[in-house]
Amino acid sequence: MNYPLWLVGFRPFFALACLSGLSLPVLWALMFSGIVEAPAAAFTGTQWHAHEMFFGFGWAMLGGFLLTASKNWLKIRGYHGGWLVFLVAAWCFERLGMGFGAAWPRPLFVLSNQLFLVTVVAMLLATLLRHRETDGYRRDNIFFLLLLPLFPLAKFLLLDEPYAQAGQIMTLGLFRLAFLIMLERTLTDFMKNVFKATVLRHTLLDDTIKMLALAMAFAGFLPPPATASLAALLALLLAVRFAYWKPALAFTRLDIGIMYLGYLAIIGQLLVVALEQTAQVVWVGSVSTHLFTFGVMGLIIPAMILRISRGHTGRKVAFDVVDRGVLWIMIVGLLLRVVVPQLAPDSYLLWVQLASACWFATFAVLAWRVMPMLFRPRIDGKEH
Repeated sequence: MNYPLWLVGFRPFFALACLSGLSLPVLWALMFSGIVEAPAAAFTGTQWHAHEMFFGFGWAMLGGFLLTASKNWLKIRGYHGGWLVFLVAAWCFERLGMGFGAAWPRPLFVLSNQLFLVTVVAMLLATLLRHRETDGYRRDNIFFLLLLPLFPLAKFLLLDEPYAQAGQIMTLGLFRLAFLIMLERTLTDFMKNVFKATVLRHTLLDDTIKMLALAMAFAGFLPPPATASLAALLALLLAVRFAYWKPALAFTRLDIGIMYLGYLAIIGQLLVVALEQTAQVVWVGSVSTHLFTFGVMGLIIPAMILRISRGHTGRKVAFDVVDRGVLWIMIVGLLLRVVVPQLAPDSYLLWVQLASACWFATFAVLAWRVMPMLFRPRIDGKEH
């Protein structure tokens, strides 16, 4: 199957990330406003929203990234053709199950809910284990071997009402660790290639950060003092490393600086968690969660989609005025969703609606810019 869409993992899944990114937050805003009813199901509308943003939108991006990056790390052809068709069908089956599965027999709903994730995780694990001898990031990929199998468990807990909060914390924690691994690798290369600058990479510091991040995935099962201590320590180590990653230089270019903003959002989110667990601070609008979804996923994912889609289709990786505008729109969305509600809580519904509009605008423009590249062959004549 040589149709361009099925040649590499990022092509179909970045397309799905764009489509789900422009639709899911708007759909939730309509549900939250009472304009549209939430799907009839054994889980709440909030659980549906968290599930779809992490396991629908989030895993479209993460799956596409890992399916593509792993073939480069291991120097192999990577999954393509029928494998990708099956994964896309399973991802779509899951969306149907989340929308209409309340009327389905329980075994069919469970199948729809876990088929995509279990399959893609198994494929990635098999690839990393089978080709570990040629793995250029063998040490770091140990953490992917640890975190990937935990995603199906987190997913199950998220939709199980007694454990929904712990499941959401685990899901966010696993995504946090995945982003930290990706930022370590990409920002090291970006700073070297763009600015000829070397950032601090120390094995003990990097591994400690990743181990603490993995432990934070289980924060939902820990007492508040332990969670607060872990969060504060991880935030401190990340801040120390950030100071040695030449942020002043990085912020001279928005396409690099946006990744640094995402890094800072991870630190901020951890500090919020530490405050919540120690001082019982009351925030408006689930600040901890949305600081991560808007500040980390919302800022980093559009830049990654633009960069990978251009680079892996043979195009020059350059952000023009429209691309930079897209990133600024999401920055505004972050402020509207996290900061402004603390200042004007009486208009909370309005801020939610405006923030979802920013998310829609970002991914609508991304879809317009990127999807034609995903459906067409590379412009440099290479196959994949």
